[in-house]
Amino acid sequence: MASTHTPAHPAGPAAGTQLLDHPGPDGPESPGPESFGPEAETNRHRMPRQTRGASPLLGVTAVAATLGATGFASATPAAAPAVEAPDESPVALSADPGLALAARIQQQADSQRTAAEETARVQAAQEAEAKAAAKEAEAKRAAAEAEAKRAAALTLPVKDYRLSAHYGQSARYWANLHTGLDFAADTGTPVYALGQGTITSAGWSGSYGYRIVETLPDGTEIWYCHLSSIIKGSGGVTAGQQIGKVGATGNVTGPHLHLEVRPGGGAPVDPEPWLQQRGLTP
Repeated sequence: MASTHTPAHPAGPAAGTQLLDHPGPDGPESPGPESFGPEAETNRHRMPRQTRGASPLLGVTAVAATLGATGFASATPAAAPAVEAPDESPVALSADPGLALAARIQQQADSQRTAAEETARVQAAQEAEAKAAAKEAEAKRAAAEAEAKRAAALTLPVKDYRLSAHYGQSARYWANLHTGLDFAADTGTPVYALGQGTITSAGWSGSYGYRIVETLPDGTEIWYCHLSSIIKGSGGVTAGQQIGKVGATGNVTGPHLHLEVRPGGGAPVDPEPWLQQRGLTP
């Protein structure tokens, strides 16, 4: 059987790779008889030589043929997710120890300033509260003093009068020594409370006639006797408040107010020095 392999080119391998020639309608002409021989038989079983430039192309082609379209696509690495760039300020602060220290110092200064402001605010509030409490205490003290003065303030029981008898006098129409001070005045002349106190008794009292007993804050009793009428018979009264009228009831010789002073509700004392000690001169 005749061989169809083309013999090697006389120029050798440097002339290029020799490929198998296949006859066909548009192929090369059939080789002549000189193409057959032992050398041609040997070359028929050799792989065709490739130039250096063809190797990369064959490698890519082989990988593409092996993976296929799907495999090639899956082998393509996925795009990395977008990463937002962090704020550069924290990075700069953390990266620079000097800036971090300055930030800590500023933070401490701000905290100290805030604490100082809060302390000052609390101290101001406390001072204002203390001032308000002191002012309130002063107002209460002043009110108490004014009340004490009003309580201690005394006034004479009759405004238009003359003294007709004094304490300790004796007379035939008195069973004992005179126990009070007599303010002679016309019947119906107003009788005023000597000081601030409470009326603890009012009504008929034998030889005293119509009588009002007022008790002062210190317990001293003031007796208003021989009244023609009683206007205030109970409850609290203030100095100078009208409580009755001058009369001639009981054991008397004419209209007058018989005034007695009994400290602690006990025995009577001389009204004149007692009144003088309190700024009143009858």
